Amino acid sequence: MRERLLVLMIIMLATAFFGEMKVNPLGGSFRFSLGIAAFSFGLLWFSSVPVITTGFLTGTFILGFRVGMDMLMGYGPWLESVYDHLPSAFYYFSFAILFRVLRARNYVEFPLKMGLIGASVDFASNLVELQVREFLNGFPPLTWQGSFMLLFFGVLRSFFAVGLYNSVSIRQIRAVGEVRQQELERLRMINTELYEEAFYLRKSMTQLEDITRESYRLYRRLLTSQHAESPTALTIAEHVHEVKKDSQRILAGISKLINQEGLAPQMPVGELCELVMRANQKYAEMLGKEIEFAWSCQVSLATNQIYALLSVLNNLVANAVEAIDGSGKIELNVRLEGRQIVFQVLDTGPGISQDEREWVFEPGYTTKYDAQGNASTGIGLTHARGIVQSLQGQLHILRDLGEWTHFEVRIPTHQLLRGEGG
Repeated sequence: MRERLLVLMIIMLATAFFGEMKVNPLGGSFRFSLGIAAFSFGLLWFSSVPVITTGFLTGTFILGFRVGMDMLMGYGPWLESVYDHLPSAFYYFSFAILFRVLRARNYVEFPLKMGLIGASVDFASNLVELQVREFLNGFPPLTWQGSFMLLFFGVLRSFFAVGLYNSVSIRQIRAVGEVRQQELERLRMINTELYEEAFYLRKSMTQLEDITRESYRLYRRLLTSQHAESPTALTIAEHVHEVKKDSQRILAGISKLINQEGLAPQMPVGELCELVMRANQKYAEMLGKEIEFAWSCQVSLATNQIYALLSVLNNLVANAVEAIDGSGKIELNVRLEGRQIVFQVLDTGPGISQDEREWVFEPGYTTKYDAQGNASTGIGLTHARGIVQSLQGQLHILRDLGEWTHFEVRIPTHQLLRGEGG
């Protein structure tokens, strides 16, 4: 209720204020102003307010406002001022009634129809106002020239209000679209992390299956030889099998989260690269580093392997961000070579020595430590290489190009078109 009262006050004040921006082509106190454009826009934009109530309250407020202004300026007796401005109140009364009867709000998605309806309502309401003026003040009858002028200003004000409404609506839709895009990007990055976990969970399940099989074979051998430990081997096999079933349930839940409705099943590679670079630009800013990001994509391919590529590229670029001390530059370049798509990640960090290159893809190997001296997990590049290999691709560290550290990923093009997780 309080919000509606606030909206009503906004409409009334805006109408009164813009009503003073006027011309008087027909003489007397009859005016053409921007007040009705503001009033029309208010009725269209604030769809929660009742039309007729708003019209009667606005007409009454306009009458009081203009009489008050006359009194402040010393323009004659107050009763004469009331007679001068009462017809304007009838204009707003008539406008609101006709606007409601014609259900004008139902046509906001059709600008041309809405503009014509608004112009018709404006013209008819002006006729009502002139009739009241003629009755109260002896205003001269309307001529053909005057009618044409009423219609001209009615069309002008109506389409101005409709144009303003559509302009503001488009800006609002764009703002909502940007927020939704940011939310989708956030979900994709979350899903990328889930994809990494699911990838290694699948790998672990394969190993668990092998362990279960070998444990059962051991049980059968021990049982044949009547060894006393044969029940223990069977118990191990059963426990490992239970762990595998639990892992399958977890994997099924993660898979449902990854395949959320509303996230596109395909994504252009160029857009995916842009997402990675934007996310890491924010990461660099959070770390207080001044890093220049540049990327180029000469590939017009859209891929189903969204989370796989996001995971790999995000790991490589994030590592580059962490490696750079203070300021530097990171580049991501994508191109086609034959039947392969090539991703190159270059950074101006301290580089990787020849000895370290033999170990950087080993699980647990790291050169990164936090402020307390704790080492990182050292599995980022292991994750990345494992995912690339699952796509029948290759991940290499190339010889440093001058001051640049250079990672290269090569993936067969047809692998980027198979189903996610396939």
